[in-house]
Amino acid sequence: MAEEKKSLVEEFKEFIDKGNAMDMAVGVTVGGAFTAIVTALTTDIINPLITLLTGGVAGEDGVAIPLTIAGFNVGSFISAIINFLLIALVVFLLVKAINKMKEAGSSVLKKEEEGEAEPEMDPPTCPFCLEEVKEGATRCPHCAGAFDEPAAPTPKVEE
Repeated sequence: MAEEKKSLVEEFKEFIDKGNAMDMAVGVTVGGAFTAIVTALTTDIINPLITLLTGGVAGEDGVAIPLTIAGFNVGSFISAIINFLLIALVVFLLVKAINKMKEAGSSVLKKEEEGEAEPEMDPPTCPFCLEEVKEGATRCPHCAGAFDEPAAPTPKVEE
């Protein structure tokens, strides 16, 4: 059978239902806030340090980098490069962490699908009265029966 072609509105509804729109909104908001932090860092801390190191004098607003090459003021360009590198580093680290979490989650799912996950266990029971006992018990609290070895959980039997 041929796939039904979805309208733009239906595709948009699916997009919103999956939560992608909310993830995007959160990402844009956090990105904007982080950009403001990095801009403040470069404007208020790094630029004055560069000004101090290059022997220049701060501009009227106190934060301009008066570094000039062949008559061109390249201070704002250096600030933009520093902003970009800092933001790119943080985005890289976030993506790397998210990918690591996804890999861990997919490996757990894969193990469960392949049956490598730990089997479910039934709690230990007394072999005499069949009542549940605590793991490691050597005597049943219900019938006082003594065990040959400490009680241990047993793999769950599917019925």
